[in-house]
Amino acid sequence: MKKILVVDDLPEVRELVEKTLARKGCRTFTADTAEKAIAIARAEKPDLIMMDITMPGPLDGLEATRILKNDPGTSKAVVIILTAKGQPADIQKGKEAGADEYLVKPFSPLELLRKVEQILEA
Repeated sequence: MKKILVVDDLPEVRELVEKTLARKGCRTFTADTAEKAIAIARAEKPDLIMMDITMPGPLDGLEATRILKNDPGTSKAVVIILTAKGQPADIQKGKEAGADEYLVKPFSPLELLRKVEQILEA
């Protein structure tokens, strides 16, 4: 069973992603801050992390991605950035932080499933 960490400050986004991934039989964990995401990722070693960029607190999703990608215990997790910021410069910042993929909000559950299937089956 694949483990996926969903990180977003909006509960409705976390719920949508969690319900969508439950259809695939994935085990999900959620966090509403980057700091919580880092702690959960280090403890649970997810296969995939879906990370929002804009987060409350001192760290944003890009900095959390950098930290996780530079940590030997979590560096192999695939990171998909989930954000409403879909400009080329934003996508480049995500790639520079270590993100593997980018999904722009709003997205449909079908789009989310396709992206996750594509990554987990690769």
